[in-house]
Amino acid sequence: MRVPPVPERAGPLEAVPLETDTDTDTDTGGRSVDVAGPAEDRPLMVVLRGLGLGDLLTAVPALRALRRSHPGHRIVLAAPSVLAPLVPLIGGVDEVCDVSGPGHVPPLGCRVDVAVNLHGGGPHGIAALHRTGPARLLTHTHPAFPEAYGPDWPDDVHEVRRWCDLLGWYGIEADPADLELERPRLGDEGSRPVVVHPGAAYPARRWPPERFALVAAELRDNGHEVVVTGSEKERGLAERVALLAGLPSTSVLAGRTGPLELAGLMARARLLICGDTGVAHLAAAFVTPSVVLFGPVSPARWGPPETGPHTVLWAGGLGDPYGYQPDPGLLEIGVWDVLDAVARLTEVGVR
Repeated sequence: MRVPPVPERAGPLEAVPLETDTDTDTDTGGRSVDVAGPAEDRPLMVVLRGLGLGDLLTAVPALRALRRSHPGHRIVLAAPSVLAPLVPLIGGVDEVCDVSGPGHVPPLGCRVDVAVNLHGGGPHGIAALHRTGPARLLTHTHPAFPEAYGPDWPDDVHEVRRWCDLLGWYGIEADPADLELERPRLGDEGSRPVVVHPGAAYPARRWPPERFALVAAELRDNGHEVVVTGSEKERGLAERVALLAGLPSTSVLAGRTGPLELAGLMARARLLICGDTGVAHLAAAFVTPSVVLFGPVSPARWGPPETGPHTVLWAGGLGDPYGYQPDPGLLEIGVWDVLDAVARLTEVGVR
């Protein structure tokens, strides 16, 4: 299996305090609750999760458990700054320190009391947190760091459960079902589109755009508003899907929504259709119905909650999630498999 390279970044890093957003329903605005005194007088906790959107959202129950167990701490989340607008919807995190990958965590102005490794099972995250000199480190064990006392890394476990179990080993109770985010209010609450998201980080997890287009066209023909989302890099893919589906150019939202706008869209969407990628976890966070197509990775590892309004389509095989071609199991999922799932899941009709 190919392992993707760790992203590198240059330049100084710094922690950015989260400001309360008066346009959201959150009570905490990303700040700690019932904490007195300036930040410099509070013990410091650093939590490393230097990964993407889905990774952040699967760590939400653990982050909330850390706040409950350490109500007087200043909690700094070491994560990509592009995700910072979503953090106030989680609550309990005071600052975001811009870190991509398990790399350098910069000095944060005072001694670290607790460091928490929610990044992964490799040695790099432990090394990065060790360099902060914490009084206490919460992490899975690793042979490169025999002094890092913690549980063994579990392979076959859902990503949400993995971090809850890690904290549980240290006596911190976390609820894996505590996934919902506060609902952002961005002023456009009337429209309830069907969202088609054809992109994913690697080609192995991308269902062919022609098939997404057939699904989108069928939904359009049945009178539903359909929008196509994605990152700026995925705009060409989104435009191709819209063109093949006969959708207007205004339906392409790829590259036009930041994380908070995407969250607002998912919170009011009628339905999401996507592959195994971060936006699926946004649908779970807002209990928005979704049809999620899995290929090389089992939904038992990264799928939506079984109790929610979600349908998972998976052929049952495993493969390389970083592959450069669509996974064969993913290609076994047909257009009518998706449309049948749509019809069973929601009031969205198809012919």
